[in-house]
Amino acid sequence: MAGKRSAGLLLYRGTANGVEVLLAHMGGPLWARRDAGAWSVPKGEYVPPEEAWDAARREFEEELGIPPPEGRYLPLGEARQSGGKVVTVWAVESDLDPERVVPGTFEMEWPRGSGVLGTFPEIDRVAWCGPHAARARLVTGQRVFLERLAERLAAEG
Repeated sequence: MAGKRSAGLLLYRGTANGVEVLLAHMGGPLWARRDAGAWSVPKGEYVPPEEAWDAARREFEEELGIPPPEGRYLPLGEARQSGGKVVTVWAVESDLDPERVVPGTFEMEWPRGSGVLGTFPEIDRVAWCGPHAARARLVTGQRVFLERLAERLAAEG
């Protein structure tokens, strides 16, 4: 059986201090008190025959509650996460206002073993981060997308 796959969109914007990226803090009780390594590119799982590109746009809207921005999308390729999931990401320049985000929700048993189902946000907040903060916050397996974005932008000059 093929491994799990996710696809997502990494928004970036230019500022007086350089490039910033929009990251999403993972929602739910397991991530509530964490910051370092608890942020992600807005993404979600898909199953072929759905294409990664279609899934990235769908998941952006499901997770953030707003349509994906228009613009030129830069493919940043794939990366295999430590758990084996393959993530595919595109970057797009946009200046999204974090106040516009209305996250989707999911259900899970919490506390574990209690038999009680709770509803939690897929993401509990989004934030614009410069390269240093983004690297510290982003889950380890997705940091490569920051490097690839920086390379693409530098090559375009």
